[in-house]
Amino acid sequence: MPVQLLKIIKGKSETPLPSHLQEEDLKDLQEGLDHTNKYVQGIVILSYPLTKLGDGTDFFKVVLQDLHNLSRINSINILIYGKMAEDCAKVIHNGDTFVVAGFKLAKSPTAKEDGRHGCHLEVSEEAGSAIYIYTTPKQRAASETASASVAPKYVYTPLNHLKHGTVVNLYGVVKFFKPPYVSKGTDYCSVVTLVDPSNVKLTCTLFSGNLDSLPKIYKVGDIVRFHRIKVREYNGQMQGITSAGFASLTFDGTVGAPVLPRTSSKVYTFMDEEQKTIEELRVWAASNLTISGPATKLSGVQPMVFFDLTCQLVGKAKVDGSSFLLKVWDGTKCPYPTWKVPVETGDLEGETVLLHHLRNLTVDILVYDNHVQLAKSLKIGSFLRIYSIHTKQANSDSDVSCIEFHLHGGTCYGRGIGVLPESNPDVKELKAFLESVDLAESQNMESMSSLELDGTFNNITDLESHLQRCQQLSVTVLTDHQDLNNTELKTILNSTAPQQYRIRAKLRTYKPQKLYQSIKLHCSKCNSLQEVPDGGDFDLILQGSAVTAPNLELHNTSWYDSVMWTTRDQKQRKIVIHFVKPDEMLQQPEDTLLMIEGGTLKEIWKLTKRFKCVIPVRSTEDDLELLDLSAPFLLQGNIKYYGCKQCSTPKPIKSLSSLATEQQPSWEPAEIAQVLGIELLQYVFIMKFTLVDGTGAINAYLFDYEKFFQIPASEILTNNFLQQKMQMTMNMLCPPGRKLDDLPWLECFIKSYNVRDATKPRVCYQIFDTTIAEDVV
Repeated sequence: MPVQLLKIIKGKSETPLPSHLQEEDLKDLQEGLDHTNKYVQGIVILSYPLTKLGDGTDFFKVVLQDLHNLSRINSINILIYGKMAEDCAKVIHNGDTFVVAGFKLAKSPTAKEDGRHGCHLEVSEEAGSAIYIYTTPKQRAASETASASVAPKYVYTPLNHLKHGTVVNLYGVVKFFKPPYVSKGTDYCSVVTLVDPSNVKLTCTLFSGNLDSLPKIYKVGDIVRFHRIKVREYNGQMQGITSAGFASLTFDGTVGAPVLPRTSSKVYTFMDEEQKTIEELRVWAASNLTISGPATKLSGVQPMVFFDLTCQLVGKAKVDGSSFLLKVWDGTKCPYPTWKVPVETGDLEGETVLLHHLRNLTVDILVYDNHVQLAKSLKIGSFLRIYSIHTKQANSDSDVSCIEFHLHGGTCYGRGIGVLPESNPDVKELKAFLESVDLAESQNMESMSSLELDGTFNNITDLESHLQRCQQLSVTVLTDHQDLNNTELKTILNSTAPQQYRIRAKLRTYKPQKLYQSIKLHCSKCNSLQEVPDGGDFDLILQGSAVTAPNLELHNTSWYDSVMWTTRDQKQRKIVIHFVKPDEMLQQPEDTLLMIEGGTLKEIWKLTKRFKCVIPVRSTEDDLELLDLSAPFLLQGNIKYYGCKQCSTPKPIKSLSSLATEQQPSWEPAEIAQVLGIELLQYVFIMKFTLVDGTGAINAYLFDYEKFFQIPASEILTNNFLQQKMQMTMNMLCPPGRKLDDLPWLECFIKSYNVRDATKPRVCYQIFDTTIAEDVV
């Protein structure tokens, strides 16, 4: 029987292999050698669907991994034909121990592509081949119930062995993390810094359109397992980013806690030996990592501190376009009077009776900016861990001192909101405690620690008064440093530099009035500014480069394919397109980078609409090279990317091949610039605002890439909609023909700095950490 199942009883095969067969290591397999009476043994790590070849023959392919060496080069493709293919497909599973004898060895045409053994094995009944598959009685452990079959064995890379451009599996202990937040696009983003016993640190930036697919990290010290994370080097440091097929498991890092993976995936593998890895990391972390104690209770908060809070959400309400209210409790009572954020009747979500019963135990947390979207989606009754809440001491309208709770905008210091499942040990403990709280005693107590500002407003005057106190009439939003108090412009003008200030002022005028003139190119290395080149200059450079004839010896290399044709016009211009092949495989057009010789501006713009990246090049004797840096070195969509002439040292195009070795390169402009020796120029808004507040006037510069207007400076020159949005925004900030008293308030951070020019030293001012409120335009 060509395909046999051999039972394993007490670690040994019930039926031994034929005595004439001898085992051959994968590393010893070579073409031209005699492999008669030899067998190869390994673990099945991958199997493909059974198919039929053109002549109707059944075909089945499996990948076998060496039992003793788990590197990719020590795996081999096995091609099975005929009835053996059909029989194998019925019984084989990933993780099975597989033995093959009577095979034919042939050169593998996919070795460079898949990184496996340079040869493959061809197996068929006609060739006298034999296959033996070891089976064990299935007794699944709890950790295996999530996997449909025996798990393949994965290789995990220590953090000190990571290499640029690789996709790896790894374990690590969480040293720092930012809970998931909405990124600039539609994806959610999470940042986590990992360490392991090699004492190397790895910061990973993880993106996903599905919030549940990001790692469920709740605290520093948690242990994560990442599969298929891409490693890249940036500014001399290794970083991790999500790649295709990324998956994660998270475990409690507490020594002695149950080893239960947190994941939203219903299918994952977890081997018994991995439990030992987690236990070892727990012990290492306990003595090598500073892990904070239990989260602060409301009964233990102090003014002017930042803390994490585990709590239950009992109410929520919209306050305005840039802030949102969360009413929470943890069963304990704040020792200080607390600020109750007034909201209009009907805006507060939550069970009215419960809110009334808990009125002396709940606190109001005001969340800002990027946290608002997540706060809106929270379900009443859910359990939360809110990170880096700021307690701020303030006076109420009745001059009674109280504590305010704020979750400021941004993600610095791990600010954010995490939703905890009811299976979380901290939630179980909190639920048990909340159930034991005597609400009747809380209601009968005189409210000494809760400042009951009226929860609703009966007239619009009171509402406007409160909103003005909260500074919600401002058309701008502060993204950090909310602990700073407002400073009058008169005081700032009489103070020395450098300093940072929070101001409340009006925009009297701004320059340039023609907004397109505010877009410049900035070099972060030499700090120079330059105008964005005119499209006509680029067209002239392209025409000049088209004179250079393509070098045919540079066509069709190992990392790009080339296509050349001659135009039918009078000039008979030769055009060459070089399609870059990541990992020697052509990609879909929307993921493809190509290089073009001899193209016109119109032809290049057509290519950018179909392909991800276009690089204009010309031929030299030895290599392709970039054009003059007066032209963009890269085009992506409608954006032209330029390099600094002063700081760039362009390298030959073959330097780009280092990115092409990656399986799925991201083709980020910064990465492309780095490997080509280009110092990337960034698009920035440069404007001068004249701000007034009744005590003085200051000229403050706006130097911004995209934060202030929430519009990327790189896109505005080619996008009519964004140009209109920016003009509408400026018309809102500084309405033409309006009196100063009618102008809206801007709440800004500005910093002063000293400048020495040809005449004398002077103090300048720059706006920072400020953005336009979402509901302004």
